Amino acid sequence: MVAMKTLFKSDPKLPIYSLSEQAVTIEFGREISGDTLEVITEFDRSLCQNPFPGFIASVPAYTTLSVFFDPVRVILSEGLTGKDCFEKVSGYLSQLREKQENTTATAGNIVTIPVCYDPELGPDIAEVAKTHKLTVDSVIQLHSSVEYCVHMIGFMPGFAYLGGMNESLATPRKGTPRSAVPAGSVGIAGKQTGIYPLQTPGGWQLIGQTPVKLFDANRAQPSLLKAGDRVIFKPITRLEFDHLAAAE
Repeated sequence: MVAMKTLFKSDPKLPIYSLSEQAVTIEFGREISGDTLEVITEFDRSLCQNPFPGFIASVPAYTTLSVFFDPVRVILSEGLTGKDCFEKVSGYLSQLREKQENTTATAGNIVTIPVCYDPELGPDIAEVAKTHKLTVDSVIQLHSSVEYCVHMIGFMPGFAYLGGMNESLATPRKGTPRSAVPAGSVGIAGKQTGIYPLQTPGGWQLIGQTPVKLFDANRAQPSLLKAGDRVIFKPITRLEFDHLAAAE
């Protein structure tokens, strides 16, 4: 187990620790929130626009940002100060954070995603309604009347974990996962909702489906959504779904 190394001793709100010889993780908080998401998203954007020598990639999560790098390039860089890779990288991140605090945050994109809540496409919607003593129409209204935050992309390419769902829809995962969940399926797992970008096994409660491709390797930006984006679900009819699906 790697021992935690705390950075910014004058600012205990932002600890950073070694994840491996090739990565560090910054912790921006302990609770999932929209404010934490905005800070992580803006810091990640700033880092990608101003990478240090040896920077490879950054991976945002609910409350952290992991930064991966080439240790050889980092240790040989004269522009980074410190006796080892951890000090060089953490020192750079500290300076970047100070600069970020003096800039205006850039809001994420607002993406409207059409969703058909037809029982054939959302086979668990009736069960979700029954669990919470709601009508199916009420489930649709509650699910589609919220602006969601994309907290992170994970599980598989393009899978966005969305926060902000009405807690009255919170439903546990299925006891037995499905062997194949169709691409575009919209599901609920606990207090989260999300969209399966590709066909895969899965245990989320399926309440609808979108004809929009969430992930396409041939696009300049393969994943339709990224951390920090806002998502609005727009209910559509089965006929509208079929027409949009045919056009994709």
